[in-house]
Amino acid sequence: QVQLVQSGGGLVQAGGSLRLSCAASGTIFSIYTMGWYRQAPGKQRELVAAITSGGSTNYADSVKGRFTISRDNAKKTVYLEMNSLKLEDTAVYYCREGQNYWGQGTQVTVSS
Repeated sequence: QVQLVQSGGGLVQAGGSLRLSCAASGTIFSIYTMGWYRQAPGKQRELVAAITSGGSTNYADSVKGRFTISRDNAKKTVYLEMNSLKLEDTAVYYCREGQNYWGQGTQVTVSS
């Protein structure tokens, strides 16, 4: 079955950087749009960034210019490079394949 295994995340000071990874198995991967979402306490899950099978990307306005999504189809992995992190970026981050499968989530905490 399809599995998405996330790694990265953790605690970082404001202004710092982190990289999240999401490795897929049991899937073709390359044909799917991959997305990164986040959910902060008391808030709805929101799309942070997405990358299509062709490599086109889109970002939430709140992260434009700071976050970069990329993918390596040979490794079946999608990445989220997060720079200039802000307190409001604190959330659980999830990767998603297409409209169906989710990663297990990883906590990102930005401290002052």
